Amino acid sequence: MKALLLFQMQGYVRSLRVLHPLIVVLLFIALVLLPGNDSGRIDLATGTLGDVPAMLFPIWAWVARALPDTQPDEQRALSATAARHRLAPTAAGLLAAYLVNLGLGALALAIPLFAAVSAGVGTGAIISALTLLLLVTAAATLLGAYTARAIMPSPGISLLALLSTTITALLLSIGPLHWLSVPMAAWLRAAHDGPTALTDATPTIALHLTLWSATLAIGHLALARRPR
Repeated sequence: MKALLLFQMQGYVRSLRVLHPLIVVLLFIALVLLPGNDSGRIDLATGTLGDVPAMLFPIWAWVARALPDTQPDEQRALSATAARHRLAPTAAGLLAAYLVNLGLGALALAIPLFAAVSAGVGTGAIISALTLLLLVTAAATLLGAYTARAIMPSPGISLLALLSTTITALLLSIGPLHWLSVPMAAWLRAAHDGPTALTDATPTIALHLTLWSATLAIGHLALARRPR
């Protein structure tokens, strides 16, 4: 598993595909986070901590689609043959995408986190924001992985599926069927209501994200098939 994990991450970096989401994140930082940095307002600083995972959600899903597809089909077949467990390549791809996404998330959250500390946001709210980042990253990674080549061999169909599922997940979160999707509206509302509201809402949001991600993980492992 460790060898497969490192192999997939190295392939993603060496192929320079990592530059695509990295450039988008850097633009997001330069155009949105830097101009909006205001360390003097606690509620604004806390709200930004909730905005980052919401803005990065589609990017994380995109990475989860692209990273497992970096390997050619022949190389994927060899990796599957060399693995001791049938699901090892799939699990390694998911974990590799998750770790890359965590790196992108940490990069984007650095400035808002510094602003929150400077503004005097409490430790509880900061821990809640970091917990939220970890869980939302997992949810977005699992959603995007459904459109990888192991499940959707057609590039055109997988791209359309990525766009449609991501948009649907975001729209469902603000409607009456919000329990079917990621609780994006809930964490954004809590974050913009201030540190206390974010801290109080975190256990419920975390449970929702955990159950949602667990359901996606089970379904993905069931659907993923060995490369031919």
